[in-house]
Amino acid sequence: MKYDIIVLGSGPGGYVAAIRAAQLGFKTAIVEKENLGGVCLNWGCIPTKALLKSAQVFDYINHAESYGINIGEPLVEFDKMVERSRGVAQSMSNGVEFLMRKNNITVIKGYGKVLPGKKIEITHEDGLVSVVDADHIIIATGARARQLPNLPIDGKKIIGYRQAMTLEKQPESMIVVGSGAIGAEFAYFYNTIGTKVTIVEYLDRIVPLEDEDVSKQLTRAFKKSKIKVMTSSELLSVDTSGDGVKAIIKTKKGEQELTADIVLSAVGIKSNIENIGLEEVGITVNRDKIVINDFYETNIPGYYAIGDVIATPALAHVASAEGITCVEKIAGLDPEMINYNNIPGAIYTSPEISSTGYNEKQAIEAGHDILIGKFPFTASGKAKAAGHTEGFVKIIIDKKYGEILGAHMIGANVTEMIAEIVVARKAEATGHTLLKSIHPHPTMSEAIMEAAAAAYDEVIHL
Repeated sequence: MKYDIIVLGSGPGGYVAAIRAAQLGFKTAIVEKENLGGVCLNWGCIPTKALLKSAQVFDYINHAESYGINIGEPLVEFDKMVERSRGVAQSMSNGVEFLMRKNNITVIKGYGKVLPGKKIEITHEDGLVSVVDADHIIIATGARARQLPNLPIDGKKIIGYRQAMTLEKQPESMIVVGSGAIGAEFAYFYNTIGTKVTIVEYLDRIVPLEDEDVSKQLTRAFKKSKIKVMTSSELLSVDTSGDGVKAIIKTKKGEQELTADIVLSAVGIKSNIENIGLEEVGITVNRDKIVINDFYETNIPGYYAIGDVIATPALAHVASAEGITCVEKIAGLDPEMINYNNIPGAIYTSPEISSTGYNEKQAIEAGHDILIGKFPFTASGKAKAAGHTEGFVKIIIDKKYGEILGAHMIGANVTEMIAEIVVARKAEATGHTLLKSIHPHPTMSEAIMEAAAAAYDEVIHL
């Protein structure tokens, strides 16, 4: 069968691209070997947030007395937390199936491989093989957990993020290797429900891609929560021959041995570009990423790539935006290129983290003369009332032109607040725009206005 557009992979890049293609009148198909929604809906963004919400509720209950409520000793039912998380993921995947039907998109189940001549070979679950043709093929096969040679994932004692969401029982102790978004979120989740957690980070600070002030704040919060944080530390080896695991860690002070029930490997992701026909078609790859132009076409006309398989931020909302932009370009529209310096990032620990644009160091290295405004939630009435005063809003502004260069937040609900900065930067608003925009009181978002005021030495509540 011939289609206008076939999308290989149904994650937040693939299924969004398919829907936009259908909206624009293209006869569209999507090829998926597992569940619709990809890693994000089934094993990433959505089910992890369900687990984190369970941890947050448990934490609230443990601190209920500070709100004037006495409800006794809470009990974690780990299997029911996992069951709820899987139910949420299944519901979201069902939602994508509905959207496919609504938009008349053909869903082809099986393992897809691109072929020359703008074709895809599909190996179905029953072993049968079929070939479909298209005028345009979009590769959106995503990524998986990266494995270190000395930390091979066995799914039992050394696990990746998938196993971390579906363990049969809660471990008493866990070593988390890597402190990016995945490592930090799982460290928070397991620690909150009672697992003894140690984080091992190779670099000199946790969440190393965030602003340094944010890293310091999260480190304090984690240590306060009894998470052991080891930075500038390297895992050398893991012995799984006993009941648990023994890990040898190289630190500045020498080698240390850590023991735990389980090790979670959270050292990044690996693009799913093997065995999908790239070599046969002649599609160029560089350092594990498919090479594309400004509108996601590869070096071979008619073949495109979006999401985690290209060298852009590996975030669900980025993949979705790329899918829409790619399809609109194919349709002959005039889509705006994505500004990758205005992408919101979010980490759902407690306190939460969000950011966009330059951090302080990057802004200086880019040659900007900067103003920095910082407002702590300890001075926020809403944060005080909610009992969540950890963290701050930090805004970086160009001194000469007032351009908002970036913002970095850590605290309760800041993942909901960062969009204000993204929209302001998109609209080319200035620091004074934030300062002079009246914010509702009492809200956490007032801290954005106050941080902008602090940059101009006009802050009221500090």
